[in-house]
Order: sequence, then structure tokens, then C-alpha cells
Amino acid sequence: MADSSTQSIVIAAPPARVTSVICDFARYPEWAEAVKRAEVVEEYEDGYPAQVQFVIDAGVMTDEYTLVYEYAEDISRIEWHLLQPSRMQRVQNGSYDIADNRDGTSSVTYTLEVELSVGMLGMFRRKAEKMIMDAALTQLKRRVETLDTAS
Repeated sequence: MADSSTQSIVIAAPPARVTSVICDFARYPEWAEAVKRAEVVEEYEDGYPAQVQFVIDAGVMTDEYTLVYEYAEDISRIEWHLLQPSRMQRVQNGSYDIADNRDGTSSVTYTLEVELSVGMLGMFRRKAEKMIMDAALTQLKRRVETLDTAS
């Protein structure tokens, strides 16, 4: 059974900047430490990535998988799911919800549901989930805010 976790963070940038970084998958290896490769393999007619193949190496876990993405019309929500089970994962569903705080910042809520193909004690799984989510949000924040101040 897959467990779902949610965390939020405030990023000092408007939603369009946050969305731009999230959707620039080819650059993930530059800022998302566990991502070794991210390649868009299919796009929608509007140019947004539809399927992205990832190669990750998080030390104790390496995997290669493809995610299918869907976007809210106003791009305030980006959702994904695992195209097919991988060596390490049976299920991966997730989303970013991006809200404009109307003060030049955005609130980003990250939800992730993963079911691993390998057994892991609940205590270790929860700790791993927290570490993955903390890293994802803090690395996203760092990347967005660094790009925001550089432009």
C-alpha cells in the first residue's frame, strides 16, 4: 500500500518562476542532487512535458523510471504518476500546488505517494519520505530564488 505525505514551503518568487523551474526537467541534474538524468520523451501540443524519464541515485536507492505529467489550465497544479512500475517503485503519484501569496512569494505544497517494490520498515520509510520531501522543496526553493535574483 502506498503512503501519501505532504509538505509546504514559501518561495520568494512569483508562481510563474516556480512553474518554470519545475517544468525545466532537463536542468534537474543541476540542482536536484539525486537526479542524474531527466529527459523529456514526449510533449503536449503546447510544449509542456507529458512524459519524463528520470535516472536517480540517492545513495541507498538507484532507479530509472518514467513519469506522466498533467497540468491545471492555469498551471497552479502540476500532477504526475509513474508510467509503469520500475525496479524500485510500484507506484509514484505526486503533485505541486503553487499559490500566489500576492506579496511576491509563492506557497508550494508538495504531495508524494510512493509504494516501493522492496520492503522497508515503516519507521525507515517515513524517515526516507521526509528526507526526500525536505530535499525536494529546499532544493527547489534554492534554485528558484537563485534564478530569481540572477535575472
